[in-house]
Amino acid sequence: MKKIILFLALVFVTQINAQERPKLVVGIVVDQMKMEYLYRFSDDFTANGFKRLMNNGYTFQNMHYNYTPTYTAPGHASIYTGTTPATHGIVGNEWFSRKLGKQTYCTDDAGVATVGDGTKEEGAMSPKNLLSTTITDELRMATNFKGKVIGISLKDRGAILPAGHFANWAFWYSKTGSFISSTFYGDKLPDWVTQFNSEKHYLPYINKGWDLYKPVATYNKSLPDNNPYEGKLYNSEAPVFPYNLKDMYDKNDAGIIRSTPFGNDLLAEFAMKAIEKEELGKDNITDFLTVSFSSTDYVGHLLGPRSMELQDTYLRLDQTIADFLTYLDKTVGKDNYLLFLTADHAGAENVNYLKDNKYNVNNISPKDIRKNLKDFSVKTFGADLVLNYSSFNLFLNKEVIKTKKLELVKVKQAFKEYLMAQDYVKRVYTEEDILNATGNDYYLNFIVKGYDVTQNGDLIILDKPGYIEYQGTGTSHGTPYTYDTHVPAIFYGWNIKKGESYNKKVITQIAPTIAQKIKVTFPNGTEANVLEEVLDKK
Repeated sequence: MKKIILFLALVFVTQINAQERPKLVVGIVVDQMKMEYLYRFSDDFTANGFKRLMNNGYTFQNMHYNYTPTYTAPGHASIYTGTTPATHGIVGNEWFSRKLGKQTYCTDDAGVATVGDGTKEEGAMSPKNLLSTTITDELRMATNFKGKVIGISLKDRGAILPAGHFANWAFWYSKTGSFISSTFYGDKLPDWVTQFNSEKHYLPYINKGWDLYKPVATYNKSLPDNNPYEGKLYNSEAPVFPYNLKDMYDKNDAGIIRSTPFGNDLLAEFAMKAIEKEELGKDNITDFLTVSFSSTDYVGHLLGPRSMELQDTYLRLDQTIADFLTYLDKTVGKDNYLLFLTADHAGAENVNYLKDNKYNVNNISPKDIRKNLKDFSVKTFGADLVLNYSSFNLFLNKEVIKTKKLELVKVKQAFKEYLMAQDYVKRVYTEEDILNATGNDYYLNFIVKGYDVTQNGDLIILDKPGYIEYQGTGTSHGTPYTYDTHVPAIFYGWNIKKGESYNKKVITQIAPTIAQKIKVTFPNGTEANVLEEVLDKK
């Protein structure tokens, strides 16, 4: 009798412990997704994709980024660390490092090598430059490294940064058509990845080509198929359906699939295979899978937010997510996984589209900005004092300034006054302005949270709303304006009640909320502000 009672008590305790955490956490990031897309395309979504998440989960309708620059790498890092670039150190996709005196890519690591069928450059990557821990790191430590963490994306940064420092694996897509990794994670790919790669899952998508997913009348939320605001996909004659992907592949490589909705489909296939082969969510020790859908960003940059191609990409992604949710229900169990979906940034309207509709804005060429800065410097100081201009950062050459016996403060002020006289500039902040910020300047607050004194410039430029430092077609992002900061944030599944909030929230609340939800330590850089709405159980 005592043995039976002890056994039942043990079972009871095990069940209680199992209920404290889900079997699997799934973090989905949709690259360059504006919240507005969930509204604009809603009538044409299925009932089982985005609508299922919104109708049965908890939706934050007013979620924003709270720093600039709003780029992919800082976005992924901020979601998973619960802090901003000023703390986690990922201040751009790539940046000119003041400390190193050269351009730095966010996940570059010369100390590791490619694992798998990729080029040397594609695989020499790790989370080395990420200064803070992630929620995925904290889960690994909370489970004594028994809970698995795997990050996947078409982009290296979209896989590596969410997976954190202690991940079992991060996998990203190579232009060879294979998913690859680096020796940071292991010496050889798992057998299932090698098998998946050998099956060339990308080829059926390429051979089929890209045509409209639904009847043409469905695309009345977009501009006409051939409009002046779109770029051309791999030098196609015109930006119109159907696209001959086989011809593009023959002239380029398997990387072309990234700029089609089928990059998302391929990634979803790979994600489901990872769940199966790595046995994610199969026991009571919580695992974490991070999935970053990148094709939305490639299509958005090239063809713009009003293109039929972008609408088609989201209609297809809706079905892909529906299929993925069904797979999770069957393999992990409907009530056993906790899922959140958000984006790494949103995106601006095409500037020429705005101009043609009588909004007085313009594109600015970064190349022209650099040339004009150099000309001003030579004319004013008799020398080129510009070391680098990139990502709204101006770096001054302090060695030349010192040699010419110029006062750095006066040089900064001269450049500031010159820049403030330019049509596209709203504000210019010096390093001193940023480090001594009082919190009273709304836009300076964004810059402060994105500024690392060892890696950012001597001056930061804030363009006026609507202006883009980009080409004339497609779109870009990076500013603190709402068209770049407003993204979806939906929580769904394990112990998530239905509901929605219209109160303004910030992206750095996601990671600490997950930490509280699954009862693990906060990531070490977070301010630990949480989304209380999803911490209440059903």
